[in-house]
Amino acid sequence: MSGIVLSASVRQNLLSLQSTADLLATTQNRLATGNKVNSALDNPTNFFTAQGLNNRASDITNLLDSMGNGVQVLQAANTGITSLQKLVDTAKSLANQVLQAPTGYSVKASATSLAPTGAGALGVVGTAADLTVAGTNSLNGKTFVFTPATGAATTITLGTGAGNVNSIDAFNTALSAAGLGLTASFVSDGSITLTSTNDNASQILTTGTTAAANTIAISGTDTATLVTPTGGAAGKPVADAASQAIRANLVSQYNNVIQQITTTAQDSSFNGINLLNGDNLKLTFNETGKSTLNIQGVTFNAAGLGLAALTSGTDFLDNASANKALTLLGAASTSLRTEASALGSNLSIVQIRQDFSKSLINVLQTGSSNLTLADTNEEAANSQALSTRQSIAVSALALANQSQQSVLQLLR
Repeated sequence: MSGIVLSASVRQNLLSLQSTADLLATTQNRLATGNKVNSALDNPTNFFTAQGLNNRASDITNLLDSMGNGVQVLQAANTGITSLQKLVDTAKSLANQVLQAPTGYSVKASATSLAPTGAGALGVVGTAADLTVAGTNSLNGKTFVFTPATGAATTITLGTGAGNVNSIDAFNTALSAAGLGLTASFVSDGSITLTSTNDNASQILTTGTTAAANTIAISGTDTATLVTPTGGAAGKPVADAASQAIRANLVSQYNNVIQQITTTAQDSSFNGINLLNGDNLKLTFNETGKSTLNIQGVTFNAAGLGLAALTSGTDFLDNASANKALTLLGAASTSLRTEASALGSNLSIVQIRQDFSKSLINVLQTGSSNLTLADTNEEAANSQALSTRQSIAVSALALANQSQQSVLQLLR
């Protein structure tokens, strides 16, 4: 080409045509790709800024998968808590059936104090409303010391002095306040009979100051004589076989529920994480790892909830043991509700961060697009204009060659 001689006008038109062709190629490329910046050569600032925005959006998108798994872990734990609550409610129902069952003993343990003795006023028999006959008979000043298996001993003194009791009602008020599970009744000879209440029907009474499990030891200045029931032993209740069979069956059912509580807690996992079996969950919300949420797991098997299997022949023998189980179940239910509230709060946080991340990704991608995307309407108009210009340039180049064509005609 360097050996070909072109006139100035032809070269000028050729240069214009080449420039138009380059612009047309650029416009067609933008239309084809949809981008006005396809590489760093097109616009380094926009290209690398857009790339940074896209990279951050991609990192946050990857974190969304982790957040989604976190939501499922929380959902699995919440499902487990819902089932555990139902199991606890079932156990409560069984304990309440014990309260509704017939009394487990046909005869409860009892003991009787000495009647008034002595000459004259000392031997006068009192009444249920005045046990010591205004403090004149021999019962005045007598004390009863009740020592339970656990806890401090309770001393009750008969008489009219301050802090003493002088009626059966006052005696029973003192027994109830101490939680001894005994009730006092007046005997016609002036003595007092102490009998286990229905709620504590399995309770054993002994004399002395040392009490074994489920036992009340009675001592003091007024000697208590243990009553020996027909078919039983002194100070011990007589079990009702039919009632105890029902209660033993309820113990078996209760233990099955307790076992299911443990297995349900162990099965409440997702992707290897179980918030009800002591595992913890850490969620990361941003690409730098500085925004996180740590969710502490709990151990909600039977032991973790303060529950344990019962023993047939020892538990559910009377209402007191059933009420003890109900107290533990109530505490377990409270723990479940508290944890459900905590899980709900954490789930709300994770879902809010999910929505925030999705919105932020949209903002980042929109910002990147604003820096690199081409305006297709503008580029289409440019393409039409350049096509027209190209046609004009071709015509102009033809006109520039006409002078040389005239010389060619002369040579012919």
